[in-house]
Amino acid sequence: MSWLLDADEETARFTYIPTTPDTAFLETWLGRYEDGWTGDETTRAGFAIRDADGGAIGFAAFVRLDLDQAQGELGYVVAPAGRGRGVATRAVELLTRWGFEELGLERIELRIDPRNAGSERVAERAGYRKEGVLRSIAFKEGLRTDVGVWSRLSDD
Repeated sequence: MSWLLDADEETARFTYIPTTPDTAFLETWLGRYEDGWTGDETTRAGFAIRDADGGAIGFAAFVRLDLDQAQGELGYVVAPAGRGRGVATRAVELLTRWGFEELGLERIELRIDPRNAGSERVAERAGYRKEGVLRSIAFKEGLRTDVGVWSRLSDD
């Protein structure tokens, strides 16, 4: 995931990953997903997205997972080299199916900056519905932004 160390403009603008992350941040950040799945509480689960040659071109995760309430939130980031190939849509579809069929979730959310047209298209292709916009809720590096809430229910 070394490509995240040189975050492009879209990654910097539309994710919670710092604009200029260092190796220590990435190790801690990815470690939270390992600990969140294997620790005492199952609160998150993350997976590398790999291309046909096995190279990491993205990361997709349940960034928030509450098995007791049968709900979770998905997030993902795709390297510029992996964009426009359906990689994000496929990752969201796979995690959505896993969440409903294997984890027993009843509701899964995606939270997307309304200016991120590419991620909104991913949500639509994966069968998510836009519920609304939370105004000025996200805060990163001194800037506030809106977040669109998209969801799928197990019976959609």
